Amino acid sequence: MPGYVGCLYTLKFPDSPDKVRILTYTEIQKKAPELEYKDILGTLKPADKARQAFANNTKAFTEQLPYYHIKVGYNLAILILYELGFSSPDTVTFLSIFSYFISGLLLFLILKNIFPENYFLAIILTVGIMLLPPITDMSRGATPDMFVFQILLVFMLGFIKKWNKWIMFSILFAITFTRPDYIPFTLSYLATFAVYGYITNKKLDFNLAIQGIVLLLLYFTIIKICHYPGWKHLFYDTFIHRRAFISASSPDFSLEEYLTIVFNKFLTFKKVTATSVGLLGLIFYFSKDSWIRTFSVLVFVNIYIKFLFFPHSSIFRFFIGLIILLLITFLYAVSKKYNGFKLRKIA
Repeated sequence: MPGYVGCLYTLKFPDSPDKVRILTYTEIQKKAPELEYKDILGTLKPADKARQAFANNTKAFTEQLPYYHIKVGYNLAILILYELGFSSPDTVTFLSIFSYFISGLLLFLILKNIFPENYFLAIILTVGIMLLPPITDMSRGATPDMFVFQILLVFMLGFIKKWNKWIMFSILFAITFTRPDYIPFTLSYLATFAVYGYITNKKLDFNLAIQGIVLLLLYFTIIKICHYPGWKHLFYDTFIHRRAFISASSPDFSLEEYLTIVFNKFLTFKKVTATSVGLLGLIFYFSKDSWIRTFSVLVFVNIYIKFLFFPHSSIFRFFIGLIILLLITFLYAVSKKYNGFKLRKIA
């Protein structure tokens, strides 16, 4: 929470870093339970020296903010809620809650399209999916995961209803604008769609190339404007040593260290692996549609691309969005095979 509240106050007071830090922790203290606030300060045992530095040193706090600034769309949504009268901590908390309910509505729309004339099944599946622990955890978290999840669901609705490629591009743009780390997914979708279209129609669609270039420009513009330290810094601070001051030491690690971390994390990646492999196998079993199969492989591969960049295997929320896309694709394949489970009239 301090990171995103700090981003909010940076937008309001761009030339007052001390004021930003003080306001951030003062406002959070008013809302947070005592134990949670001590955790934020890093004073619970074992003490977190980095968190203590962020709370008490403006330079340390300011250097961390670019990790959060790059979620531009999410930060703009926080700003809108703040301008509507919510307190700064509440904007972060309520945004996840609002996104949770919007996601539930979007999921119901998707399932209603997948299983037409079968509202009961759509409702049961919607409730069941939205009550999954990783999703309910996201709804309570001060992170952009729930916010981007709803945009992924809009994308999936467009995929199922075969929306115009420019509408789909606008959704991919929104995903990248909200979380630039989804750029492998958005670009690989465009590339896969272009290659599949060429194979089936023997035509090159240069509009898709233009769309890809625009997404790349958006990504690098966000990285540049937000002064993002880069993937190497993020990986070092997350998996090797959280530095209080990013400028104090270089994030140097060897390829061997990286591979060791990835391998060790992969050993605890069993739930994600079992779920994604199982869903992929079921999709191939129920669907002979080459585009559905291609899309499911695309999503599956992106789960592991995301893992290789950020192998935080113990936190399911980093991967649940893509897994739900696979689950929806599986349900779509089942519906196509069994005609949406529609009741047939007896002649």
